[in-house]
Amino acid sequence: MAGLGACGLTRAALIILLLPGSLEKCGHIRISAPIVHLGGPVTASCTISQNCSHLDLEPQILWRLGEEPEQPGDRQQRLPDGTQESTITLLHFNHTQAFLFCCLQWGNRPQILDQAELRAGYPPTVPSNLSCIMNLTTNSLTCQWDPGPDTHLPTNFTLKSFKSRGDCQTQEDSILDCVPENGQSYCSIPRKHLLLYQNMVIWVQAENALGTRQSTQLCLDPMDVVKLEPPTLWTLDPSSQASPPHPGCLWLGWEPWKPSVFMNQECELRHQPQRGGASWVQVAPLPSSAYQYELCGFPPATVYTLQMRCIRSPLPGHWSSWSPSLELRTTEQAPVIRLDTWWRQRQLDSRTVGIQLFWKPTPLEEGSGQIQGYLLSWRPPGGLGPAVPLCNTTELSCTFNLPTGAQEVTLMAYNTAGTSHPTPVVFLENEGPPLTGLHVRAPDAHSLWVGWKPPSPRPQGYVIEWGLGPPSPSNSSKTWRMEHNGSATGTLLQENIRPFQLYEITVAPLYKGTVGPSQHTYAYSKEMGPPRAPELLLKHIGKTWAQLEWVPRPPELGKSPFTHYTIFWTNSQDQSFSTILNASSHGFVLHDLEPASLYHVHLMATSQAGATNSTGLTLMTLTPGELELYIFLGLFGFLALLLCLCGTTWFCCSHSRKNPLWPSIPDPAHSSLGSWMPSIMAEETFQLPSLQDPGIPPITNITVLEEKKLGSWEYRDNSETCGLPTLVQTYVLQRDPTVASAQPQPQSGTSDQVLYGQVLGSPTSPGPGQHYIRCDSTQPLLGGLTPSPKSYENLWFQASPLETSVPLPPSQEDDCVFGPLLDFPLLQGLRVHGMEGLGTF
Repeated sequence: MAGLGACGLTRAALIILLLPGSLEKCGHIRISAPIVHLGGPVTASCTISQNCSHLDLEPQILWRLGEEPEQPGDRQQRLPDGTQESTITLLHFNHTQAFLFCCLQWGNRPQILDQAELRAGYPPTVPSNLSCIMNLTTNSLTCQWDPGPDTHLPTNFTLKSFKSRGDCQTQEDSILDCVPENGQSYCSIPRKHLLLYQNMVIWVQAENALGTRQSTQLCLDPMDVVKLEPPTLWTLDPSSQASPPHPGCLWLGWEPWKPSVFMNQECELRHQPQRGGASWVQVAPLPSSAYQYELCGFPPATVYTLQMRCIRSPLPGHWSSWSPSLELRTTEQAPVIRLDTWWRQRQLDSRTVGIQLFWKPTPLEEGSGQIQGYLLSWRPPGGLGPAVPLCNTTELSCTFNLPTGAQEVTLMAYNTAGTSHPTPVVFLENEGPPLTGLHVRAPDAHSLWVGWKPPSPRPQGYVIEWGLGPPSPSNSSKTWRMEHNGSATGTLLQENIRPFQLYEITVAPLYKGTVGPSQHTYAYSKEMGPPRAPELLLKHIGKTWAQLEWVPRPPELGKSPFTHYTIFWTNSQDQSFSTILNASSHGFVLHDLEPASLYHVHLMATSQAGATNSTGLTLMTLTPGELELYIFLGLFGFLALLLCLCGTTWFCCSHSRKNPLWPSIPDPAHSSLGSWMPSIMAEETFQLPSLQDPGIPPITNITVLEEKKLGSWEYRDNSETCGLPTLVQTYVLQRDPTVASAQPQPQSGTSDQVLYGQVLGSPTSPGPGQHYIRCDSTQPLLGGLTPSPKSYENLWFQASPLETSVPLPPSQEDDCVFGPLLDFPLLQGLRVHGMEGLGTF
């Protein structure tokens, strides 16, 4: 089929592109064969007709196989008639189905001119395993075969046949071919095309595009391949038989398939026990003359599954399928058992005894019949009267009353086949020596080992009884067993033992004609830890600690005691801490906690049976209170103040630390003027003239230095100055000379500056006309001198009150001793104006 479209698309997704100037009839593909052997070569050619005038003179033809990319052909040429032809050979075609496209480059994409479908596969194999069955139900001959492997090509199967005589060497009448439905490998020939009891030849033919194959011919008579339907089984009623069935036997009957009643048949039977997983057991062919059969030799009271199949006999044929299953139970036999008994009795009144009897059956034979119930009866003493039935039960115990003095009852087991041998039960007296050394241990959680020391004389056996101990009710069910070996020193109890339970075990010896007193003890199958740990309580708590306590749980029976405790606590940052305490502890104090912090605490109690946790406890440490904060701040402030005072005292009292921080100006009230000498700079040094020099020129102006006041403690003294030369008095007067000496000077406590004095005068003023005026001051520079001068007083002043200011000669001895003015440090800082030529003072 020619068309237009994008080259390389599959047939389902082929898109037709209409172009100017139709290309529908431009190209045509021819292939060597549309169906080839898989893996074989394929040759194809594509021809472009000369009618396509709008194409190039030499158009390039491309090929594309399926989804593979385009490729040019093996050869492209122009034929004599003007057409273009391209040829391609695919050496190995490995696709079971694919499309081959012939394309032409048109614009920017190749366009499809024509396409062809290629298929590949294998020729059919010879059909095998041909077999036929004559089905009397459908009345047709059905044959089936094995078609062989897939050929990847459509393959047709045909069942062919013809009628023949003798050994199938000659062909007489042909039979219509039987064609099976698609995908089936069997076919049925109707009865109308068959000739029964005459041979026919049958074979199968397989055919596809690459070849034809035939199976081996089968020569048969349709009646020789008849397959019967299975018979129907049923159960025979044993009561309808003349004689009762034997124990361990099965009775069954069957009915053949009705269309095959006229045929002679033989059948096979197979059986399998319903329990135990045993395999099928096949029984020899059963005779077809009788349609019932008895199978024996089976264990009694056992359920079996049976099936049957049949075949023509003696003519050939096929076995039928197995019949539907039939379940039968073998006949029972009377129980062959030993009944072990045990009892409890209680005196109800003077004439009646209440007895509770227990028993256990023990089969004595492998094929012992199943027990359906138990009969318990009592015969009055002396055989007077019939036996009195006491119990007819399926249980293993019975409670009844007997007259006082009755010592024996009879117990039997029964089923549909009869009763067991009667077992006399004699109520023995509790006489004989008891057991000694009774002890119990638990090998595991589901068993108990009971041991004892046999008494002397040695008993004939023992009765062991066990059940839940207190606090279980006394009438709760108990389990018991009998040990018939009198030499045994113990037994293992595994019935009705549960872990972590308290059991009461009782053992009594059995002697001939009597029973010894029972001994009992208590034991646990396995100990377990208490269900929970002690409750954790908070007793006291502080800012960095917490005291915990708990009440240890009292020991319990069956509960393994605690071996140790473990306390875990976690802070808000998920940091975990733990400590281990011995089992006698009942409290613990957590230290090194953070104030105002949240903690989670829990207690784990550990025993040999495991560990268990208490309920969690959440606590928060206390926050520091206001009183503690105030005390802390007060202590901190006091320590800081104390440190400051100590530092200040050390800094102020140390002479080496004082000078660098302020100028070297002496404090007259706290320093010795006689010993203190400041450093004198070269440019500030000048010599004072001798006081004895009469030619001293007058001083024009003296400016007095200023000094900061040191406090209100300065001392003022108004005593008169001692007799000094006039010039000296001018310098040392500390008050106005016009003011009376007796007038008190007001104390100045507010002024920050003290002006020691100023000398007024003129260089032209004759003689001693200058005046020295001193401002009011509290500084005790030249106060009244005492016989013992203070540390700040100059040695060259002596205490001598003066009534008048009369100058004395320098050589005159007086209480005042005047030294060089250079020893008076304050005068060294005086600035002298107008006396630049003064060499010395």
